[in-house]
Amino acid sequence: MRMLNSPRRRSMPMWFVVVAAAWLAADGSERTRANATDLADEIKPLAIGAPAPDFDLPGVDNRNHRLADFADARVLVVVFTCNHCPTAQAYEDRLIDLAQRFAPQGVAFVAISPNDPLAVRLDELGYTDVGDSFEEMKIRVQNKPFPFPYLYDGQTQAVSKAYGALATPHVFLFDAQRRLRYQGRIDDNETGPPTRKDLENAIEAVLAGRVPEPATTRVFGCSTKWSDKRESARESLKRWDAESVELAEADVETIRGLRQSDDGRFRLVNVWATWCGPCVAELPELTTIHRMYRNRNFELVTISLDGPDDRAKARETLDRVHLSARNLIFKGGPDALAEALDPEWAGPISHTVLIDPNGVVLYRKTGSFEPLVVRKAIADAIGRTYAPRTRQ
Repeated sequence: MRMLNSPRRRSMPMWFVVVAAAWLAADGSERTRANATDLADEIKPLAIGAPAPDFDLPGVDNRNHRLADFADARVLVVVFTCNHCPTAQAYEDRLIDLAQRFAPQGVAFVAISPNDPLAVRLDELGYTDVGDSFEEMKIRVQNKPFPFPYLYDGQTQAVSKAYGALATPHVFLFDAQRRLRYQGRIDDNETGPPTRKDLENAIEAVLAGRVPEPATTRVFGCSTKWSDKRESARESLKRWDAESVELAEADVETIRGLRQSDDGRFRLVNVWATWCGPCVAELPELTTIHRMYRNRNFELVTISLDGPDDRAKARETLDRVHLSARNLIFKGGPDALAEALDPEWAGPISHTVLIDPNGVVLYRKTGSFEPLVVRKAIADAIGRTYAPRTRQ
């Protein structure tokens, strides 16, 4: 939801962890919030001139960080951001650049993830490979190292409420006395060169002893995922589980068509069979992938190698894991399938390929795939931000 003004576990796929942990963690008061005011309506940003609320939060560097740790900074920038949000990801490089450029002048940055990971729906993860849990934050910084602490507030969200974090990203700039001097956006254009560098201008103003103008701006990005949205995440799983699962016959021409994309979609194609135990074991991961990226320029296709007599068994297997993607069962031999889909495939299953709109294979894996590797390949291919992508 956009807002204006504002190592692998084959036996336990991510969708199962989300729903199971949500029910175990939710207490009775959460389950009765349905008729209450949304928590988002109660959150107000910190007022200009207010002191910085204290914090003591765990970081991805496996140590806790407190407000007092930044006592020597002339300016402190607290930015609420997260892994999954496309707007937050669009601003990561700009934040890194600002932090590195202003560090010699005594400006410190600290990033805080405000989101309850159990309140994030799978279809809100369509621009990322990882969610907003603490462990996934550690994975994210392996690919995008930050030159400042990255802290987790998703367990209680107390710090995020105290600051009034409306969205990701949302920045709060404090002077040497830790009084708030600016809060709002980073700049006015997430998809291109900005015309107003609001945060940069505010930093320069406070360093020069001036009052930032403006001191407050609107914020835009993904709304903070407060814990009262856990029920929405659970309900989305129930709706997807209720979707019908189909299994259609496919010939060689149908398979060749998967290498063509007139609508600009990327395709992840997985070849499997009910008699292949590792294939069946990774089907729940494909369900998660389908739910994450289904609203993007992306399509998941499964191809069963089961014979005609086992079609009902294949259909029941797909239904058991609620895999409502485009499911095919191939009428023909494995050689014909390989030539039509991926001539470089040596034959063993499972076999998984990510194909771009021009028919180019971007990712290929014979045998069991690593879910995180596949999701990263998809997110990198279809884009992590709202910036328009052109076909190569």
